[in-house]
Amino acid sequence: MAGETQKVIVLTGASGGIGQALAREYAGPGIYFALIARDEARLEALLTEIRELGANGEITAIDIRDREALHGYLSDLDARHPVDLVIANAGVTAGLGPNRTRETNADSDRQIDVNYRGVVNTLTGLVDNMQKRRQGQLVLISSLAGMRALPDMPSYSATKAALIAYGHSLRGWLKPFGISVTIICPGFITSPMSARHNGAKPFEMPASKAAALMRRAIDRRKPFYAFPFLLAWGIRLQNLLPTKIGDLFMGGFDVTIDQDPRYRENSDR
Repeated sequence: MAGETQKVIVLTGASGGIGQALAREYAGPGIYFALIARDEARLEALLTEIRELGANGEITAIDIRDREALHGYLSDLDARHPVDLVIANAGVTAGLGPNRTRETNADSDRQIDVNYRGVVNTLTGLVDNMQKRRQGQLVLISSLAGMRALPDMPSYSATKAALIAYGHSLRGWLKPFGISVTIICPGFITSPMSARHNGAKPFEMPASKAAALMRRAIDRRKPFYAFPFLLAWGIRLQNLLPTKIGDLFMGGFDVTIDQDPRYRENSDR
């Protein structure tokens, strides 16, 4: 097994649309996956699929908010199969409450814990060993919302902006150790998460196409990659404008986010 394996990939959020598409994009001979998500049944189905494509791997149903459990698994995995590539893809979304009231406490906390802390938990579970080996690649899946915050998605935008800052910091720290860091900011991608987004979704693309673009950026070890091109450059230009003028362009992005069926807890606001 060890002699046949060319690349070991850790992929979080593997049971969702983008995660599944990335697994399919990378699946092939010589690839060993560690697929991580909470939905074990979906992970089992995906593992069967990638094996049919020539890859191999394993699954684990872990909530990435549980740092102790996640670090324990990643330490064991890396001892058996030294990890080459980590794609921190897991994320959740939510928006304002009814009639544009504020986000619930639960929605805000969940996005902070999954989108930011969960990514930190994932990367810190492996970075020490990568640093000792002086090789590896870390990929953070952020969002165009991290480059320009959406008014109706405060915590989502903030957590994705935090990933951009965290990734830039990691790259500066780890570059001398031979570890590359890639930050990816996708736009609207067709997925169950996107289906809950009720509002304009300019340049929305299929998950399979997005995964192919992401892989190209990852394989080229790009430091930062935002797409689709026109929307990303529009945001960059907008950020150069005076704030009052730039804010005028955000009126067309009003959105409501349907409740995530995976999270049914009730909490006070």
